[in-house]
Amino acid sequence: MEEPLVPRASGGREVPQGTGLMSARALLFLILWYIFSGCTLFLNKYILTYLKGDPTILGTFQMLMTAFCGLVQMYIPCGMYKPTQRMTRPPGFYKHMLLVGCTRFMTVILGLVALNYVAVSFTETIKSSAPMFTVIISRLLLGERTGLYVNLSLIPVMTGLALCSATELSFNMKGFLAAMATNLTECLQNVYSKMLISGDQFKYTPAELQFYTSMASVVVQIPASLLFVDIVSVSHETDNTLLSLFLLNGLFFHFQSITAYVLMDYISPVTHSVANTAKRAFLIWLSVILFGNPVTVLSALGTCTVMAGVLLYNRAVHADSTRYKVADR
Repeated sequence: MEEPLVPRASGGREVPQGTGLMSARALLFLILWYIFSGCTLFLNKYILTYLKGDPTILGTFQMLMTAFCGLVQMYIPCGMYKPTQRMTRPPGFYKHMLLVGCTRFMTVILGLVALNYVAVSFTETIKSSAPMFTVIISRLLLGERTGLYVNLSLIPVMTGLALCSATELSFNMKGFLAAMATNLTECLQNVYSKMLISGDQFKYTPAELQFYTSMASVVVQIPASLLFVDIVSVSHETDNTLLSLFLLNGLFFHFQSITAYVLMDYISPVTHSVANTAKRAFLIWLSVILFGNPVTVLSALGTCTVMAGVLLYNRAVHADSTRYKVADR
């Protein structure tokens, strides 16, 4: 039986896939991703810390908004895509969407739990270890080869992370474990999404991934919300201001997610992860300025070490690429 017609966004890209961050279009989406990530993160912290919003309800609103906005963008591309018609769905469609949807759900909830226990700066520093997880997962799922220099460049990232964790004034074991678990689920989500967006036989589009995985996540999230949240109490505590911020936060999260998906078509998962680490460094120091989080000298040194690792990674990618080209001749 044929599936209903669904608009598909394909083509319409100004540069071929794989041009990386040398593409002006990729850089545009990188900048947009950074901006919307910052808006989402700081609004998350404001809602959870100052308005005492519930993390599960906040995560539910994020998934509902990404599902709604993803559906809209499948029909109204907003300049991102050139819509065409998709006649059928690929084999394993529901399995793929459920897997990515579950990892999205876990990433959102664990990230919000981490923010509830520790400072923004500490949460983002922990997540800076993401490249290590991505290297391992990319090797297992995609068979991507990372060279010696790339692997060595991840050492300062991990060293800086350990230094920050050991000297962080707001350290909390629950927050630390939640942030580390977020790394694993987010990297798994990104690598698996890269497989779906850049598949040889069937390519999903950012809008399709956004809508279908958000719907799958909502299906998982509904029983979790009913189980862990006192719906009656939350409904009484949610005024118009908090409700408006929930919706605005969900809108920011949608654009953060879809710009990340678009960017994923241009770069590898490991490069995406390192770009994410650089983004986190910017957010760490911005959070220190905005929220006035106390930072020790060793914690600051750890953050700088993480950033140095990111810069070394960029050099390592070029060096390893040159080595492999010479070896293949």
